[in-house]
Amino acid sequence: MTWLLSLFGCQQKTIMVKQVDGCPETLRHTVRQLNDKKEVNLCDEYTGKVVLIVNTASKCAFTDQYEDLEKIYAKYKDQGFVVLGFPSNDFANQEPADEKQVQEFCRLTYGVQFPMFAKSKVKKHHADPVFKTLGELSHTYPKWNFYKFLLDRNGNIVDTYSSLTNPTSITDKIETLLIAPVTKVESQ
Repeated sequence: MTWLLSLFGCQQKTIMVKQVDGCPETLRHTVRQLNDKKEVNLCDEYTGKVVLIVNTASKCAFTDQYEDLEKIYAKYKDQGFVVLGFPSNDFANQEPADEKQVQEFCRLTYGVQFPMFAKSKVKKHHADPVFKTLGELSHTYPKWNFYKFLLDRNGNIVDTYSSLTNPTSITDKIETLLIAPVTKVESQ
């Protein structure tokens, strides 16, 4: 059963992460906003929130998931939930556009308002820092576009989901995480 869950990108238990100065290692990154020079410290912005990190692409069979990602973001953002999108051209050249085109496509086609960041490398041997950290901790890297990592309010990796998993199918888990308290962790 474990190999089957691994094949489809699902974790069986929460992966606890280290925290330094109240920042979980999953969020200890500064990334550039999509089509912008502004950099965002993920710890400063998203510590204490339930976070869904997704590698995206505009020319993929799963691109319609943008609509569902935006729906769950809009539904739960005021309760402490956020979707973080990272466009990637790592799989079959399905995100060849420049960042301005990606941003326009997401906003005009799907009404995306959740935070989107600079185009990123997500494959194991070339992963940018965010996906390198997530991959090393979870022992899984995105296998295709729209791979998802779900973090609890403490930055722990609760689950990973393959591209086949529609974001709306995990709303029960998101709701459970939203009502769970943030655990105060001593700095290490």
